[in-house]
Amino acid sequence: MINPAEIGEAFLAACREEIEAPKPGNVHVFGAGHGMTAEDFLKSAEVAAPALSARGASIGTRILAAVEATRAALGMNTNLGILLLCAPLAAAAERGDADLRAALAALLKKLDRDDAEQVFRAIRLANPGGLGEAVRYDVRGPATVGLLQAMAEAAERDTVACQYVSNFHDVFATGLEALEAARQCGLMSPWRAVAIYLQFLSAIPDTHIARKFGLAAAREVQREASEMLMTFQARKVDCLTDLLAFDARLKSRQRNPGTSADLTVATLFADRLREHLAQASQ
Repeated sequence: MINPAEIGEAFLAACREEIEAPKPGNVHVFGAGHGMTAEDFLKSAEVAAPALSARGASIGTRILAAVEATRAALGMNTNLGILLLCAPLAAAAERGDADLRAALAALLKKLDRDDAEQVFRAIRLANPGGLGEAVRYDVRGPATVGLLQAMAEAAERDTVACQYVSNFHDVFATGLEALEAARQCGLMSPWRAVAIYLQFLSAIPDTHIARKFGLAAAREVQREASEMLMTFQARKVDCLTDLLAFDARLKSRQRNPGTSADLTVATLFADRLREHLAQASQ
């Protein structure tokens, strides 16, 4: 079995690795941005971990309690997307099944209206940038359907929501495949996180950018990220200057690929959980 302490430690480790990586346009130890610092994200992870890993808690309860803890500690939204992605993974790992994704699929199918109501409350509390109004199942009103149905409604415009209806396809395919390729190249932390982040940013228009600036802006960053990914793959750890120059260009235009960063944390978290589950099954 995997215990709450191990889940919490895996979450903290994933958050630390992600924030230590020079991720262009996002917050990291090499540079603050968008009114936030690396210390804000590390503190967020620390205060959210107990709620995220609470034994027996529902997915909705984990998300709401973690958002409340973050809001109380920092007074702003730093990690809503991270929590939306990591809470289902934490709950699935707690089941102790060696196949994390199979356990995740079973849990996602059971998401109900209570989960939706708690997640709606969490989203209202976090008040993420670019949050618009939905024709159906708007988070500003009471939940009338289960969380999976609400996420399905948002899936086409939100990559985080899409993970719920695809059984976290992008995390388990794009993310974990990028992580394995980075390992095969001999990359260590935090450069593996850079590889994952750039893969997401070049493969999927970042929906945080799209919500705030439109799809064309997200696709422009996607194109730039594809070029940066080729440079990184060729030069690896020797391209820090290039990464930080791209970082400065994105931040000067207020482009924050927050969804790509959230997916990176979820990938690193899923990888650590699978490692714990494999060891527990031996």
